[in-house]
Amino acid sequence: MTEHNAKPVLPTTADIRQDPGLQKLLSRMPAEVGASFTEQQLSHLRIALGARQWGKHQLDFRGTLRIFHWRYYYVFVAGRNIRDGQRSQQQLSRLMLAMIMSMLLILSAGVGLLVLYLVKSALGIDLFDGFSLGIWSWFKALFG
Repeated sequence: MTEHNAKPVLPTTADIRQDPGLQKLLSRMPAEVGASFTEQQLSHLRIALGARQWGKHQLDFRGTLRIFHWRYYYVFVAGRNIRDGQRSQQQLSRLMLAMIMSMLLILSAGVGLLVLYLVKSALGIDLFDGFSLGIWSWFKALFG
């Protein structure tokens, strides 16, 4: 049995109410309601809460933006995918990877061509007499 298919281990009765996630959940409700949960119900609540936790990601950017009187939050997380994805998710993932790789390839080619053009212009090589893209003169004015 793989670790993705393994059933979660339910905690013992003694320590289930000590779980920080459950304590936080139970603190948001009236005490008599929190006390009415059975140990089995609490165990299943703990499993359900655990499935929603983000965990650690290799890339994790979170923050808020204040625009006028509204506040917006942003979250960008990335890391190794350890979930069992559906076929449609896998196809979308491959499509996104192909798009990102294509964009990086185009960007790299553009930067490479720009560098080659600047080197050609610095060496005084003219491919077409009387024609210039104006990049060299802009570059000289900027850094010159």
